[in-house]
Amino acid sequence: MTIYRRVDDEMMLEEFFSATHLPLAEQLPGLLRTGLTRIKSKPGGESRFHMQYELYFADETSYLSAFLSEPGMQLLSVLQPWAAQKLITWFAGECWDEEFDEEE
Repeated sequence: MTIYRRVDDEMMLEEFFSATHLPLAEQLPGLLRTGLTRIKSKPGGESRFHMQYELYFADETSYLSAFLSEPGMQLLSVLQPWAAQKLITWFAGECWDEEFDEEE
């Protein structure tokens, strides 16, 4: 998961995401699906975050293999300067779906 912080030049951020981050991420082997959330606000006002981009893999082994691949290493390389400037945060986690029954 990568979270982009708000910046003064959001067009530059969007251009980097669309032209660099997204194409490299889509080349990752074992990628099952992605999710993008453009963050509008938080309770009580504006959020300091601009968007969240999620990558889904079958398991941790698939995730690790993807980032050891050529596209994975390229992706980490282009994201590193953004992380160093604290413009993005990225991390891995486990995700599961939970379904709720509707009460009649």
